Amino acid sequence: MLTISAIPAFNDNYIWCLADTSTNKALIVDPGQAKPVQDYLDKHGLTLDTILVTHHHPDHVGGVKALAERSADCRIIGPADSPFKGSTSFVHPGDEVVWEDVTFQVMGVPGHTLDHIAFFTDVKIAGRPTLFCGDTLFVCGCGRLFEGTAAQMMESLKSLRELPDATAVYCAHEYTLANLRFARSWLPDDTLLKKFERQCEEHREAGKPTVPAILADEKQRNPFLRWDDPQVVAVAKQYCVEQGLPDDSDSAVFAAIRHGKDNF
Repeated sequence: MLTISAIPAFNDNYIWCLADTSTNKALIVDPGQAKPVQDYLDKHGLTLDTILVTHHHPDHVGGVKALAERSADCRIIGPADSPFKGSTSFVHPGDEVVWEDVTFQVMGVPGHTLDHIAFFTDVKIAGRPTLFCGDTLFVCGCGRLFEGTAAQMMESLKSLRELPDATAVYCAHEYTLANLRFARSWLPDDTLLKKFERQCEEHREAGKPTVPAILADEKQRNPFLRWDDPQVVAVAKQYCVEQGLPDDSDSAVFAAIRHGKDNF
């Protein structure tokens, strides 16, 4: 039986632990810190044998070395063309990664960083296909464009948008309420966003994560997946007029949404 658990780190990071309860083996995604991961593994009697890395930022790789030193023969799988050189297995978009009975497809999703990859499997874990997307797609948001362009990020999100609707989206940060405040400012009459904001507030008040999200829901409410939704396009075009930005393509609309969030 496979389980997925969130290991909180820093102020708002989630390090994901995929565990096989029949073998007590564990796969860890983006360990920015070692101690909370090691504490979790020790508490649950798990043996770490694989680490997946989505991109090179320190809050995603800072704990890799210390964890690997404590786990003999631990595979560290990360993007080949990356400033992070601590991987033992380098992968490219289109490659496959096999762990236990799970095969992950490696997807290239540049934008937040140029080396960013995501890991998708259609094997049902906790009842759903699973996506580990790092900082590319958030619940009702997307990552900042530190290295890539808006056009690159839109194409990356388009590839994620085309995954099965039932996919569970495991992103790496608890940014949901902040993302919703921006989304609601652009789309104040969106009833789905209103309802979801209340649900997320209740989750956070109870100390529960708002992650994962379901992709079908994100396609309906996340403005960064709705660059071709007439409702979002109308707001973006008005914003472009006010800001003197181009609005003549889908990528220009997406860039306007990202500009709006960056300056919110």
